[in-house]
Amino acid sequence: MSSYNAVLARNTDNAPKDLGPYSQTVAFSHYNNFSAQLPVDPKTGKLVSGGIKEQAEQCFKNIKAIVESINHVMSDVVKITVFVKNIKDIDAVDEMYKSFFPAYVPARTIAAVSALPMEALVQVEALISNGEGTIPNEPQTANLIKLTNNTPNAPMNLLSTQTVAFSHYNNLSAQLPVDPISGRLVTGGVKEQTVQCLKNIKEILQSIDVSFDDVVKVNIFIKNISDISSVNKVYTAFFPDSSIARAAAYLPARTIIAVSALPMDALVQIEAVVSHGDGTPPQAVEDRHGLIIEANNTVNAPISSLHTQTVAFSHYNHLSAQLPLDPKTGALVSGGIKEQTQQCLKNIKAIIESIDHALDDVVKVNIFLKDISDIDSVDAVYTTFFPGGIPARRIVGVPALPNAALIQIDAVVANEEGTPPKA
Repeated sequence: MSSYNAVLARNTDNAPKDLGPYSQTVAFSHYNNFSAQLPVDPKTGKLVSGGIKEQAEQCFKNIKAIVESINHVMSDVVKITVFVKNIKDIDAVDEMYKSFFPAYVPARTIAAVSALPMEALVQVEALISNGEGTIPNEPQTANLIKLTNNTPNAPMNLLSTQTVAFSHYNNLSAQLPVDPISGRLVTGGVKEQTVQCLKNIKEILQSIDVSFDDVVKVNIFIKNISDISSVNKVYTAFFPDSSIARAAAYLPARTIIAVSALPMDALVQIEAVVSHGDGTPPQAVEDRHGLIIEANNTVNAPISSLHTQTVAFSHYNHLSAQLPLDPKTGALVSGGIKEQTQQCLKNIKAIIESIDHALDDVVKVNIFLKDISDIDSVDAVYTTFFPGGIPARRIVGVPALPNAALIQIDAVVANEEGTPPKA
């Protein structure tokens, strides 16, 4: 990595440290990517006593401590992701959440997973604006502002904003299959619910004059792993969205996450990261597509007809989740969790190198495990790829993974050179 827009990893003693090979926050360009925060007391390194309220409060305290350690404030939070062990705990989490976000509310995603590290009941992560940027951005860019937006054509929530834009990205709250008029789940099964989720996303994007062609990354949370084929049938009706995208065969990066439960007992929930070509003020106004999306696949990693391996826009590359598949055979590698972890990371490394980047450019890693007790085995392999433990990181236990895999990993990677304006 050169000194141009350098990756900036930071830690503070006021939040838990040394819980794993990762940094508390990694800044690059105009975003700070936080590691998921567990309800751990930074002084003792242990879970706080009490139940879900106490644990949720500690998670947010840890986030606030990290935010303040880098001279930011909680209103700089763009997106919050909450994973709970029990979906019924959402109300208790919300009570704590409101005390940390009494006025402005960021975009938000909530899901229940099968397990969390240290047997925690809740884990919270955050994406933070970084107005000043990283080297060599000029100090005056600290005046960059967030743009928040809600439309009545999609479900509204008092505790989240539908989309929050900062610099060259829009970050959307996860959309449930809720009819915006009735406020209730749509009737039908997973196909009908997937349609409604994507309709809601489309309405939000249209309200900010953005199309589906501008979607860079999609995360799909599903209750039943067996529903993937049904979800995919609907998904392909929305992507590609236009004749231009179809001609280019453009598909965003994608991750599918099986969860134990979703709000409102939904079967599916979808979130998206979307390009914001003209940036947020006071960046110079460009044409909407002044910065282009760059999608890339390499034969050295598994290729899918439903997503692109990596999609770059501005100063970030968003990678699709990598399963432990051999790119030559398309089959799961033989062996256990160590072999599968190694293959996932080999695939990520191959994708990154195919776009002339290196593992040192990774700013965030998301790991999904079938068995949360495999963390130590995963770390034994992980540290051979990331010996410095720099990227921010999230680990959750999930009830199932595609292809009956034991592990799945995706990543966000710095793109120091940025994407070029359209010729």
